[in-house]
Amino acid sequence: MSLMKIKELFHFEKGSLQSTKATTGEYDFITAAADWKTHNEYTHDCEALIFAAAASGSLGRTHYVHGKFISSDLCFIITPKDPDKYPIDLKFYHLIFLAFKDEIVRNTKSGTSKEAIGLTVFGKYELPYFDIKKQIETREQFVNAQESTNKLDAELSHQLDLVKQLRQSFLREAMQGKLVPQDSNDEPSSVLLAKIKAEKEVLVKEKKLKNQKPQPLITAEEIPFDIPENWSWCRLGEIIHDTEGGKSPNCKNIPAEGDEWGVIKTTAVQEMIFLEHENKILPAKFKVNPKHIIEEGDVLITRAGPKNRVGIVCCVENLTLNLILSDKTIRILHNKDLVSSKFIALALNSPLIKPVIEKKMTGMADSQVNITQDNMKGFTIPFPPLYEQKRIVVKLDELIQFCNVLELNIKESQTVNKLLLKQVLTEALGLKMQKVAPQKKTSKKEQITSKFDPNTTLMEIVELLKKHGKLHAEELWKMSKYPDDIDAFYAELKEQIELNNTVKESSEKGYLELV
Repeated sequence: MSLMKIKELFHFEKGSLQSTKATTGEYDFITAAADWKTHNEYTHDCEALIFAAAASGSLGRTHYVHGKFISSDLCFIITPKDPDKYPIDLKFYHLIFLAFKDEIVRNTKSGTSKEAIGLTVFGKYELPYFDIKKQIETREQFVNAQESTNKLDAELSHQLDLVKQLRQSFLREAMQGKLVPQDSNDEPSSVLLAKIKAEKEVLVKEKKLKNQKPQPLITAEEIPFDIPENWSWCRLGEIIHDTEGGKSPNCKNIPAEGDEWGVIKTTAVQEMIFLEHENKILPAKFKVNPKHIIEEGDVLITRAGPKNRVGIVCCVENLTLNLILSDKTIRILHNKDLVSSKFIALALNSPLIKPVIEKKMTGMADSQVNITQDNMKGFTIPFPPLYEQKRIVVKLDELIQFCNVLELNIKESQTVNKLLLKQVLTEALGLKMQKVAPQKKTSKKEQITSKFDPNTTLMEIVELLKKHGKLHAEELWKMSKYPDDIDAFYAELKEQIELNNTVKESSEKGYLELV
């Protein structure tokens, strides 16, 4: 085995077709996405690898193709350079590119908001070269192992689907009044609705709240299921004060840290989870409007974007950063003493209420839809007595946490399963990938000295910090037990910082170390 530069082994060139200019046809159109498209013309008729070089979300994805095709201009087309001198089994090198995708991308990418890999840097990256017999033997050995891991992965994916169904079942029962016992001593929700209405009238008179147009009566067709007698069907606008949006100035795609201010991305709002690190740092001279500041207990909903990302609701908890609303996120204002914030979020995320939300969406295509604030106020939801709202929240927290633990364990098994394939490949080749110094960054803020070590992965956070000392948060995540689940990583990190007091932020921004 010898390490050789990609440009010594392969000929590579940029693809030629923009995705927007594709015309459906009989030939494969290979893009950076997982799924291929078609086009009415082709540029190549050969065996090749297609490497995604300029699509941030898919950077490093590699496809194998054999036949007539055309490639996206965001990809490189890779073919053997000198088959007589360096025989190449492209299916084998497809495995190499897939197995060491993260290492290749980490050491060749550049850019901040739009990461990409240049032809020159890509060509200088070193890959292992083996004689053709070894390539074919290893590929066949890997394919046999892959059959077993694919079966296991299918079973684990099925288990994840079952956990998702279980979570949805709990939400469904909660909204039907079947999750917790009914208590005849609870004040009926009709009385609570009257209190909310009276409070809003007072606030309007005191000019603390704008006068709102009355909500239309709920028709029989708008009631999708039965609820207990002491519950009420109401429109969201009846139980809240108002809704408000934020602002989205031009920002670098870098998250705010410490005392810095950031504007949230729509991806900060997940079903029942708020991811505060999904934000962009605000310009230093940007003047923050106090009305846009996100606070603990806020109920947020996404209002615009792809259909599957609109109408997503969460309750803000465990807030540590200075953040403002974006123009694509809406805050639901309400009296938190009369209506549970978490109950609103749970109700609007329930599979029984999702169809109600979808009916209020507008847009020409699923790729870009919108919900107006007036339409949000028209959502119909089941409304229980206040104390039952609180009992439901407590019980759902317990059950959803149980689901989260199950999901985490399954995802850990998936990660181990993927790493087993990589281990089969590396052991078959006696291979240890060479670490290349990262490319220099244009901004000091983004400059990270890489300590990534593929031999110390899937380890506990504390153990990693013991071994490597101070680590950047991104590299700590990639080497932790949760390289494919940033939510689980942050949950574990938060526990180590706040509960166990074992980890702390370093004086150098973005880095972590042991206490």
